[in-house]
Order: sequence, then C-alpha cells, then structure tokens
Amino acid sequence: MLRRDALSWLCVWLWLWLTAAWPGAAAARAPSIAERLRDDPDLSQLYALLERTPAANSTLAYRQATVFAPTNQAFQNFERREIREDALMLYHMTNTAHTLEQLGGSVLSELDGSPPLWVTRRRRPGASEEVYINNALVLAARSNFVTQNAAGKQHVLHVVDEVLTPVTTSATAPAQLQLYNPDAFQFLNQSENFDIGKHRVRSFRQRVYFNKKESVFEALGKFTFFVPVDEGFKPPPRPEKIDQKVIDGHVVPGHVLFTRPTPAGQAFDTLAFGDMLRVSVSLAKESDGKIYVKSDTILGDKSHGNGVVMAEIVHPNIPVKNGVVHLIHRPLMVVDNTVKQFLEEKEDGPLYKFYEVIMDLGGDFMQRITNMKELTLFAPSNAAWTDAYINKLLQDKPRLREILDLHLVEERLPVEEIVKNNKNQLFQVPTAIEHKNLYFNVIPGDHNYTLTVEGGGVNATVIQPNIAATNGIVHIIDRVLGVPYTTVKEKLATDPMLNQTFHLGETDHFNEQLGDKSKRFTYFVPRDLAWKKLEIRFPSTHKKLFMKDYNYHVRQILERHLVVSDQAFTMANLKLRSQNNTEVLPTIRDHLRIKVKELEKKPDEKHQPPGYVIEWEGEKVTVFRPDVECTNGIIHVIDSVLLKERDVSVTGSNAAAPLLLSHLVMLVTAWLLL
Repeated sequence: MLRRDALSWLCVWLWLWLTAAWPGAAAARAPSIAERLRDDPDLSQLYALLERTPAANSTLAYRQATVFAPTNQAFQNFERREIREDALMLYHMTNTAHTLEQLGGSVLSELDGSPPLWVTRRRRPGASEEVYINNALVLAARSNFVTQNAAGKQHVLHVVDEVLTPVTTSATAPAQLQLYNPDAFQFLNQSENFDIGKHRVRSFRQRVYFNKKESVFEALGKFTFFVPVDEGFKPPPRPEKIDQKVIDGHVVPGHVLFTRPTPAGQAFDTLAFGDMLRVSVSLAKESDGKIYVKSDTILGDKSHGNGVVMAEIVHPNIPVKNGVVHLIHRPLMVVDNTVKQFLEEKEDGPLYKFYEVIMDLGGDFMQRITNMKELTLFAPSNAAWTDAYINKLLQDKPRLREILDLHLVEERLPVEEIVKNNKNQLFQVPTAIEHKNLYFNVIPGDHNYTLTVEGGGVNATVIQPNIAATNGIVHIIDRVLGVPYTTVKEKLATDPMLNQTFHLGETDHFNEQLGDKSKRFTYFVPRDLAWKKLEIRFPSTHKKLFMKDYNYHVRQILERHLVVSDQAFTMANLKLRSQNNTEVLPTIRDHLRIKVKELEKKPDEKHQPPGYVIEWEGEKVTVFRPDVECTNGIIHVIDSVLLKERDVSVTGSNAAAPLLLSHLVMLVTAWLLL
C-alpha cells in the first residue's frame, strides 16, 4: 500500500514538473480535474480534500473518473460526523466517466466496498430536468466538464450543492465491523455500530426478527425503508401491533426516495399494497424544514384501519446497498392514539402551535375532544398561526374559544365522504358552534383534486387529510377559520360560488366601494345558483341584466342588496331586530324591508340545512351561508335575487329614452337644414 501511495505521488509530482517546465504542453490540453478544482475558488474545500487523499489522486492519474464536487457553501452546511477524510473524498468519485446524460439509476463510488451513489431525475412543470446524486442537486450549468488525464483516460466533473454522506461505522465499532456498503438488513442488524447519533432501532429490529421479515431488508434492488426509532414504540401495547403487514408498509419497492428530489404529496405503493390491503406512503414538507412521511391505508382490514398516520423523519437519507433508509419518530400504519394524544404526541410536531393555543386558552375544549366518541378536527398548521392578523385574536379569550369550536365537527368525516356528498350540491356540516356550518368545495385537478373548507368567511385548503385517530379524524388546513383577512370585495372576487354577482358588480365599478375599510357593509349576495333560478323564472329579465345597455339598472338592483351602516348585521342580530316588526335597513338605493326567521332543524337531518330565511315582499329567500365575515363587513349568501320583473321592464323603457331623444334631435336638425 505504501509503495502504491509513493508511486502515485511520484507520478503526480512528475506531471506537475513537466507542465511547469514546458508551459506549451499545458496550453495544448484542457485543464485536469485537479486544476479545475484548484482554479475555482468555490470548490477550494474539495480541492484541499483531494490533495490530502493519495488514493483519489491515483484514480485520477490512471483510470477513468467522475468527480461530484460540492461547493464551499455545501461544506459549510455539512454536519461534521465521524467520517474519515479519505472515505469522504472517495465517496464523491467513481472510476468510470459519466456525463449527466450517461448517468443511469446508480453509479458505484470509489469508497471501499463500492457503495452506490443513487441518481434521481426530476422534471418540474415549466423547468428543465433536475438531476440529483443521493440528496444533492447537480448544478447543471457548472457540470459536464469533460477532460482527459495524461494516459488519455476520460474524466468528468459535476458540481453539486450538498456534501454526499456515506453510511459509516462509529469510532467505537469493532474493526471487523467496518462496513462501508451494508444493505438495509446489515444496517438494521448492526445499527449500534453505525453513526446515527442518539437514535436506536432495537424495537423495530426485534419485530422484524419476530415476524421473520429479514429477507425484505436483504433483497437486492431499489428500495426505500422507513425505520421507526425506539422512542416511537411507546405506549407498551404498540410493539405488538407491528405485524408482517405493518413491516411491509414501511418498505417502498422499486424506488429510492431521497427527501429533496421526491415530490411532496406523491403517493408510492408499499409492499403492503395488494388486493386485500392497500397502503401507500408519501412525503410532506413543512415550512419550518421538517419532513414527514405519511402512510395512507386506503383499504384496510380488521387489524389495520383506514386512514393516515404521520411520522417525522428524524434522520433522513442514509444510503445503503439496496436503497435508502430514513429513521422516523414512530411506526406507520398503527392507529392507537386519540385525537388528543395525536396533538400531544410531539412537542415540535406538525400541530404544536395549535396545541399551544388550546392549552393557553384553558377551559374545557381539550376535555371536550377527549370525551367525544366521534369527531373531526380541522386543525390549522403551524404556519397558519404566524400571520399577523392572528396576534390580536390570541388576546381575546372568548373570541378564541369560538374560533376553536368552529374547527370541531361532532362526527367522523373522512375526505372520501366529503367528496361523495359534494357531488350534487355544496356539502356543509354543523360545527360545535350553533348556527355555524363548514362549507366544502372540491376543485378538480389534472390527476387529483383539492379540497377547501370555509368557516366564518375564511376559505382554507386541506393540506394533510385523513390523519386517523381512535376516536376520529384530523385534517390539517392552511388557515385559521373564522378570522377574516379579506374585504367584502376580495371575498367576492375569490369565492367560486359568487362569480355572477361579482361580474355584474364589475361592469359599472360597483365593486370598488366594497374595498373601503372605513365602512361596515352587510351584503346579501345571490349565489350563482340564484341567478340561474332567475334565468328560469324571468328569462328576458335575466338577459337584459347581462346586457351593457342595462348597467345603470344592474347597479340599482345590487344597491338594494347592500346595507351600509355603522355596524355589520349578523343573521342572529337581524332575527332579533325583526321579531316583532319588519326591519328597515338603510341600503345604498333606499331601504330594505325584511323579516328574518330561523328554520327548525329536522330530527332526521344528519347535516343541518341553512338556519335562516328572509321574508321580502311576500317571498321567502333562503340564506345559504350566513355570517361570512370580512374585515369590513359581513356577507350573507342567499338563494334568490331580491328582484321583481318590473324592476327591469320599467327601467328598460327608461334606458331607451335617451336613445329615442337623440334620434328625434337628429331628425329636427336635418329638417331645419333643408
């Protein structure tokens, strides 16, 4: 070995001396890999590592090579671990030359044991293809540098944005266990001897032995393994639930999924995906940098319930001979927590800010969740609580309690049931606050759908659905419901069921006033279905309203629906005010005379219908969505337009008057000129 190292250094020294003695020789050839690294100030740390690694210089002198060069910034971000410098350098090299186009699914590194470097290609919409080596992105514009060594062997240099980290044994491991290319089973079997920080995986290993599933981790090919650490096996009944199918649900065949190149939300079938049981996994990436894996039991059985289980990846991207291993904080597929326990489970988990708000509030909200046999909780994500408009809310305890109740539904509602109920009508369910419903909308996509939920005027997107608990389901949403953040104008512009009213209001700049934050509006807004009903009932009237010549009269009709006062009126308030007499509200046009009555809930109705009806000029108008709160008022979405046919027929003749007058003037002028 010493002779080989000495010979390598002699060859390198001779080559440098020759190029110094005859500068023309160096000018006639392309720079070597070493020279390229030396001359690029952003690659100086790898060059220094190369200088200290004789074996790497030997490869460059005699063989083909591909070098993956991390930037200096990558080294600064690198978490120093028990990795020998020569091992780190050799893991960034192969003894074959590959341009980016020539790279296959993996290449063998120069490190002892030839552990593979895994190659992932990803094409984002509207962007060029990205190439990743393990978890590092290849910087394509600085890569594909091709040159030759003195022996005519081809070399290729690629620049990457992360240091490639091999799996290494710890300093205390016995010499005979210095494994550089373990498969997943060897990693699991000798986990105490590998450098994985404080984590231990004995409990999962014991369940693998007990269920005779060693072959799953020894198999040749491409796999992704999710391995729960020991801390995740509490409380005590949990280990017994790790059976053969659950172990299979921790393994993805045919894919080596490193965290960065794997698209968030894309589902991958596990070994537990078959005819009788169907389990897939996907990654979820939080704004705080945490990465979670979700198992989704799409089709369960008596031992494995349907739903999603989330686990944080606490030590990601451990490359092994047959794929990659991720250590996770708890087992997948196992549903043994209540909703309360899920919220409490991890102090820095995906809902820790929501949990803190609940605990700071005090009261019986958490106790209520604990006592409920069936519930669905729409839980705002950690990021949802960082918006500035939330700060004032946190100081108002009574209001905050109302807000929390708005997120609670007293029945189990998986996403599939919501989508099913939403096919023929917009689905709504009552919350823990009387007369406050949640309204759902399903937005179809190319390959999937997006589910939104509205409560108290706030429209939120479900970003993590169907997290299963023993007494219910948790859906993680991206906003806090019931805390308005849009004006009346902005709400109209963005609500998918109010398009027609918004469109009519745009034609004569009627909507401009609705953004005024110094006023308080109560706007009775006909939903799109209301305009459809009007078209069926008064087709000619409907047609005229959407003609340009009738803009002025459209404005008059919209003004009838808009109340401007020193306060905005909720439905409960209007009901109280009109109990004995007709309530007269000051609209922009004149006055709106209405009575508001509350509908009785039918005993056989599982989901309560809209709770109010408006009586106006002998008609009963159902309030589809009451009390949609905005920053400058309230919207009540109604099922009919407050309009009589005479409103347009009379004003229509008036609209024609200026035109007739102009024609008369032209005729008189022509007659006088004769």
